[in-house]
Amino acid sequence: MATFTYSARTLAGELQTGTVDLPSRDEVVAYLRRQKLIPVKVEQKSSGFELSIGSGINTRQIVIFTRQFATMINAGLPLVQSLDILAKQSESKALRKVIEQVLYDVEAGNTLADSMRKHPKAFSELYVNMVAAGEAGGILDVILLRLATFLEKADALRRKIKGAMIYPAVIMVVAAAAVATLLIFVIPTFENMFASAGVPLPLPTRIVIQLSGLLQSYWWLLLGVIMLTAFAIRQTYRTPGGQLAIDRMLLGLPLIGTLLRKAAIARFTRTLGTLVSSGVPILEGLEITARTAGNRVLHDAIMTSRASIAGGETIAEPLKRSGVFPPMVVQMINVGEQTGGLDEMLTKIADFYDDEVDTAVEAMLSAMEPLMIVVLGVVVGGMIVAMYLPIFDMINAVQG
Repeated sequence: MATFTYSARTLAGELQTGTVDLPSRDEVVAYLRRQKLIPVKVEQKSSGFELSIGSGINTRQIVIFTRQFATMINAGLPLVQSLDILAKQSESKALRKVIEQVLYDVEAGNTLADSMRKHPKAFSELYVNMVAAGEAGGILDVILLRLATFLEKADALRRKIKGAMIYPAVIMVVAAAAVATLLIFVIPTFENMFASAGVPLPLPTRIVIQLSGLLQSYWWLLLGVIMLTAFAIRQTYRTPGGQLAIDRMLLGLPLIGTLLRKAAIARFTRTLGTLVSSGVPILEGLEITARTAGNRVLHDAIMTSRASIAGGETIAEPLKRSGVFPPMVVQMINVGEQTGGLDEMLTKIADFYDDEVDTAVEAMLSAMEPLMIVVLGVVVGGMIVAMYLPIFDMINAVQG
């Protein structure tokens, strides 16, 4: 997600400014128009290397706030009093400030959903739309409980994916550090020893020594290439075409692609199921779900399906034509539509794919662990053997 700053006018002509996190400028414009705002200026904010995205408010804090809020509303406490209590007891200064601003807007006569909509870094569009549906239906406490459950499951899924990616990343970093240490500090010592002994060097040893010399002389060039490549990938991913190409490539990777696809399907079905069960219209629910899919391939497939559904088709048929969703998912959605239990069926699919993600994570780690060990052993061990070959030749020459 990129951060955009915007200025827009209300229908009454009042100028408003703010920031929002969305994938592209076009989606920011669409977001403003849905809020009945006329875009004046939309610019991408230069985030540099920000480490604290979301103004210091994490998912766990929002979950706790949502559950406590639901309990107070269910107990019959007035909305304003509930918000006042939650603001005073919040341990997060950032969240306390947001709640106080929401409280101020509610006291000024705004709806809770409209008040929360002004703080997109704390309350996502999905969150706001579900709150709006709860207010309209008089079931705000039920909706808040569903939201808390949804956020907890979504956060658990996100942690699984991050955990699965951390292990190979750590192994790669350790391998790179070990190789760099050998080439920069160890190999030159052997090189000096061989030069003073005047022994002929076998090909593997010469190759390793050449690599050591290149790294010592041109480390800055290697570092620059790595940084430039990372920057190019990041900039490419910010464009719709580049994001689609990279996401499609990721889905095609062995092991990792399967994991990402299953995680995206779990996220899609749980999000849409939660929205539908909360009374959000299906077309609006699909649009929100597409933006939270986390993958451009699924985003485009969902939006294409949304356009077909707007023309009178069922949900299952355009999803089937997209070729992105497995036949089982399409069939279960079709059954849910026919029986009138689409939200329950979507939740069942999400639960199933949550388990599938667990299985995929275990399978990926089981396959990658020995592979990483073998690669690390071959690279580091091969370098060490290459440097000892001349020593073996020297020993044989002395014994002979």
